[in-house]
Amino acid sequence: MATQVETNKVAIITGASSGIGRASAIKLAEQGTKVALVDIKEKKADVVKHEIERLGGEALVLDTDVSNEERMKNSFKNVIDQWGRLDIVYANAGINGKVEPIEDLSGDDWDKTLATNLRSTFLATKCAIPYMKQQGGSIIITSSINGTRKFRGFGMSAYSASKAGQVAFGKMAALELARYKIRVNIVCPGAIKTNIGENTFKEDEELEKIRIPIEYPEGSQPLEHQPGSPEQVADLVSFLASEQSSHITGSVIHIDGAESLL
Repeated sequence: MATQVETNKVAIITGASSGIGRASAIKLAEQGTKVALVDIKEKKADVVKHEIERLGGEALVLDTDVSNEERMKNSFKNVIDQWGRLDIVYANAGINGKVEPIEDLSGDDWDKTLATNLRSTFLATKCAIPYMKQQGGSIIITSSINGTRKFRGFGMSAYSASKAGQVAFGKMAALELARYKIRVNIVCPGAIKTNIGENTFKEDEELEKIRIPIEYPEGSQPLEHQPGSPEQVADLVSFLASEQSSHITGSVIHIDGAESLL
């Protein structure tokens, strides 16, 4: 997907220290976009910042709990103070959270997953609006095929609920913000080679009581027979951030090598 993001634009990416967030930050920076890396993993985000600077780009690291409204507001203000504008917001931060049967899942674990995934998406969108209202912009949300097109992730009820919620919220936001020329689109990756497993807490023994055996074809992804790469998702993010997608809003785009069609 060939695309060129206009230079001198400014982007905020949450969950930017690794995986899809990192790949997207580097992709946009290569195309001349200044990138604010919003992540609670500040040291890892510093590594991404140095990568961008080695490429000749500009980056800013903002240590932020994406579920905390005040910290998000302050981070967005810091970006405006630094660069004077905001054109692109990629609400990408997320965790798999606790993976266990519904009857065993605690309310606190449910809340943590919903806060990190869905609340943070709301906050990123809300905080962007005052700075995008005058000239428009692009908001991109990372959802998932889990909770939108497939439901065999046993024990992932909180995660799937958060991902389905992101799609509904993104569509509501797309319609509400269209008057300001702010576009909102949702990408739904399938299996991607990232480190999200570090934020996955499985209770394997408890999961056995709800697991249903499923036979998969080789690799479970018909198109390439292997998980996708963060860079493939970054190509899609770059397109949605660019003027080439100027008439696209409220769209849900699955990027999963046909995994969810099985």
